[in-house]
Amino acid sequence: MNAPANYDLAIIGGGINGAGVAREAAGRGLRVLLAEAGDLGGGTSSASTKLIHGGLRYLEHGELRLVAEALAEREALLKIAPHLVRPLEFVLPYESHLRPAWMLRAGLFLYEHLGTRAWGLGGSRSSLPKSRPVRLEPDGYGAGLKREFRSGFAYYDCSVDDARLVVANARSAKAHGASILTRTPCVAARRERGAWRIVLKGEKGELQASAKALVNAAGPWVEGVLERAIGIGASGNVRLVKGSHIVVPRIHEKTHAYILQNPDARIVFLIPFEREFTLVGTTDVPLPANPSRAEISPEEIAYLCAAASRYTERPITPAQVLWSYSGVRALYGDGTEDPSAITRDYHLQLDFAGPPLVTLVGGKITTYRRLAETVMGKLSRLLPSRGSWTHAEPLPGGDFGGADFDRVLAELQRRYPNFNGEWLARLARRHGTLVPEILGSAREEAELGEDFGGGLFEAEVRYLVANEWAREADDVLWRRTKCALHMSEGQRERFGAYMRQSG
Repeated sequence: MNAPANYDLAIIGGGINGAGVAREAAGRGLRVLLAEAGDLGGGTSSASTKLIHGGLRYLEHGELRLVAEALAEREALLKIAPHLVRPLEFVLPYESHLRPAWMLRAGLFLYEHLGTRAWGLGGSRSSLPKSRPVRLEPDGYGAGLKREFRSGFAYYDCSVDDARLVVANARSAKAHGASILTRTPCVAARRERGAWRIVLKGEKGELQASAKALVNAAGPWVEGVLERAIGIGASGNVRLVKGSHIVVPRIHEKTHAYILQNPDARIVFLIPFEREFTLVGTTDVPLPANPSRAEISPEEIAYLCAAASRYTERPITPAQVLWSYSGVRALYGDGTEDPSAITRDYHLQLDFAGPPLVTLVGGKITTYRRLAETVMGKLSRLLPSRGSWTHAEPLPGGDFGGADFDRVLAELQRRYPNFNGEWLARLARRHGTLVPEILGSAREEAELGEDFGGGLFEAEVRYLVANEWAREADDVLWRRTKCALHMSEGQRERFGAYMRQSG
């Protein structure tokens, strides 16, 4: 296993919650093992709407604590991961028959003030600009919309590279001593002699380890792990909801996103994505069981196209969809029938009948760090350790030292003047201050190895394999980068062959 087989804490699941718990625990001085059956963030955590936000719509469901905690975390993540989390302006077109203007103003005012220290959640005054009413001019805040929409409101939240946030947390956990095993499913975990005895299925055979405590962070597979690997009956409180997104050609050239109200009371986002595209999402489809592979349905595509086309000047059609992705959320069943109204708050199922078992259900990518702190608080009597620290130490690549992204990029451009500026900016968005680890002493593209297309060079691929657990083509093309969107089918096939030959 390339590490001691005896641990303080073992974690099953390498999504954002598992990686976040691993980072928090390892930095507190504990011996940590994380085992992921597939790729890091390969499930739900790479299939989000790519937002770090409080959840404006959750105010209508009365989830003030969740929104307040998420807004406080938004500010924390802006500080520790400035290369992955960045401010994004949203425009909410006004429609009087859906919600009155006073309600929207009041909701935005409350939204802006919930994350402050006054709510006891450790937050601070937001660094983002305040909301305001705007005119929806065709060459401004109404770009790409039908002319009938004349006014609205602008406010700020943040976008995030979700899959890279997972990897960054795993890298930090490893740097603090954690053992991170990918493509290593847990096949059995039993309480024996005061500890958890864990059996993992590695590519080279069976691996065994022991741990004082076990965290089940398997996301939509959480009940399967309980029943098949751990041998404990599931509580039945997990609700599976599929969320799907589509990517279409860019609907406008401005930098703002749209948040759209729909007659069914759901919200759909139109978000600038990867320079040339618009991300449209999300759906909420209840599932009776977790599918082996989550895929968007024709009905979901039609729904998203219709929801967007209510607002856009040019209709969005299924034929325009360039890429789609789906993820299954494991939410805590609170008795709510409407899948959109089920709480996105996290819930910890605690089993202290012997060595502790903590099962994680629900949660948002925005609040993963607070969830990790809460888990460690629950385990503190058994696993005494140093206090919380992840709010202060930057994630790998995020040590900007008080500088903003533009200043960091300017320094990289001075250091590497012969590289294309736009390409260097994309690389910096992925890796932040770690870019020199990839480029090294290279002074031109020819020194980076094979050019696979879409801005992907062999030097970065080698780095991803060596430092970020990338093993297969999709790990690189769709999760650690989004270069696949900028490549031809032939280029993607060529890269797949390269990865197979290299593996």
